[in-house]
Amino acid sequence: MKKRLLLISLVVLSIVAHASVTMPIRGTVIPASDSRIQYIGRINFNNPESPQFTYPGIQINARFEGTSIRMIAKPESGYFMATIDDCEAFKVAFTGEKDSVVTLAVALTQGQHTVRLMYCMEGLNRRPEFRGFVLDKGCSLLAPPALPDRRIEFIGNSITCGYGNESMNAPDPFEDATENHYYTYAAQTTRDLNAIDYVVARSGIGVYRCYDGPREGSPNQMPKQYEYTNFDDFSQPWDFSRFTPHVVCINLGTNDTSTNNYDEQRLLQGYRSFLKQVRGHYPEAKIVLLCGSMLNGKELDLVKNLLDKVRDEAAAHGDNEVYRFNFTPQNGDLKYGASWHPSYWQHQKMAAELTAYLRTLMNWF
Repeated sequence: MKKRLLLISLVVLSIVAHASVTMPIRGTVIPASDSRIQYIGRINFNNPESPQFTYPGIQINARFEGTSIRMIAKPESGYFMATIDDCEAFKVAFTGEKDSVVTLAVALTQGQHTVRLMYCMEGLNRRPEFRGFVLDKGCSLLAPPALPDRRIEFIGNSITCGYGNESMNAPDPFEDATENHYYTYAAQTTRDLNAIDYVVARSGIGVYRCYDGPREGSPNQMPKQYEYTNFDDFSQPWDFSRFTPHVVCINLGTNDTSTNNYDEQRLLQGYRSFLKQVRGHYPEAKIVLLCGSMLNGKELDLVKNLLDKVRDEAAAHGDNEVYRFNFTPQNGDLKYGASWHPSYWQHQKMAAELTAYLRTLMNWF
């Protein structure tokens, strides 16, 4: 069990420091451009003093000296999960129009500490921006923590985002406050395997047809979005040389078949094309085609068979590094999250299943 620090004030969900962006900030301000800040994920650095991102799972890490730390972000950026040293993670919120500085910890023991932040929701509508840290007067950052050598990329939909996994009522609608990527199967698997991951995921997205989209396909499906740094921002193509995963996990197909208006052949061709697209960027990676836990009945059989076919076709053409994995379909015994999405406990089960599979596949023991 993680040890808890004493005499520490941690800001949790809905407890926010109300400091206006126009107010003077006391202490040592560390700008977002400081080279000792460690960034993980698809981030737009066009403005290095205020990097922008939209995908869940973006991580911002740093080591610092002193007894306290605050973070600065654009007001209304949304929710982050924060970890100080080896304490349990907690949620912080930038939800008000003037919320720009949030206290992460005070009254720490004098010395060296580590802060890890994860953007835990989808940022398409909020367009979050990180703007730095505030330390005790005269204190500074240290060399960043070492990164694990194991690298994973997750490509997915609302399941990978963490839609509704902090809700306990299936009829609940989507809310920013109940989506938490930190508790998803993807993030938990990454932690369990001592890896780092990049996440490209959006609720409602498909490989050829987004949720309840036209039968012939949706214009902004994952294959189009995948080539860019931020979702629905086509001004900056993603530089794939910035991150080369050892394994790519693709969890798509649930939205393509979510309403009875899909074309099986278009879905098959969409997956074929997307696999080729991903393989073109990562010629050496293992690619795992996942079948998500929300599918059932005819659609579950269809997607499983389709993914098997795509894998077998790849092998027939000489690509023997495409694999298949099926999550156990949810049945309600572990409750449901909002809109019948996987609950916190269902994500735990999914993480245990995928961790065991990847540990063997990658020989990550």
